[in-house]
Amino acid sequence: EQYLLPPLHAGWSVRRKSRHAKAYEEISKRFGKLLGIDPWLINPMFSQCGEVNFAEGTGMECLTTNVDALLTKIRRKYKEYGINEKPFVIVKPDNGTYGMGVMTVRDVKDLDALNRKTKNKMSVTKDGQALSEVIIQEGVLTNERVHEMVAEPVVYMMDRYVVGGFYRVHAERGVDENLNAPGASFVPLAFADSGRLPQPGEKPGSSSPNRFYMYGVVARLAMLAASYELEATDPDAEVYD
Repeated sequence: EQYLLPPLHAGWSVRRKSRHAKAYEEISKRFGKLLGIDPWLINPMFSQCGEVNFAEGTGMECLTTNVDALLTKIRRKYKEYGINEKPFVIVKPDNGTYGMGVMTVRDVKDLDALNRKTKNKMSVTKDGQALSEVIIQEGVLTNERVHEMVAEPVVYMMDRYVVGGFYRVHAERGVDENLNAPGASFVPLAFADSGRLPQPGEKPGSSSPNRFYMYGVVARLAMLAASYELEATDPDAEVYD
């Protein structure tokens, strides 16, 4: 038996997604340099805005500017890698919200035409808390399917070990929408082939990839980033001379 006592500053009442994203950005740059790959392949771009009030329309200039700049950067990357898809960004609260207050933006003009329903949805988060700080994240198409439904992997970790995971699936959501919403369901991470190693005698690239291993690599990088993030934000950090 072991007691687990997570630090209070790891809770989303004080934690911010943008701080974690910044820590992960630094980790992915170092990892990319080590492997000789573009960090963007494992690290979606992001930006952040504070003091945004959707109900009153204040702070929207910051949001519009950042959304426009991020979409421009994504288009540049898509052109570099020959990706023929329309870029989009996800706007959501900078703190944890259990999937509330999330909006997909495909064009900066969309922000000028928000209806009252969308403004109300983006004005409050969990437990009726007012939304004031938002993070704008590069959207990544959810191309995996489970039972013909859009699916995204969720990986569980303990310490530095990947211990399991599942797919979050949603029958009523598209490839560019948030799946963490009412109507979502969960299924085990299971693949047709184990994909542990390339099959002997097969041509390079023809064997099924070990997707769970790839998910695990990103999960371990994210866990490392979280450790740096929590160390930097620890209110009772120990000082070593």
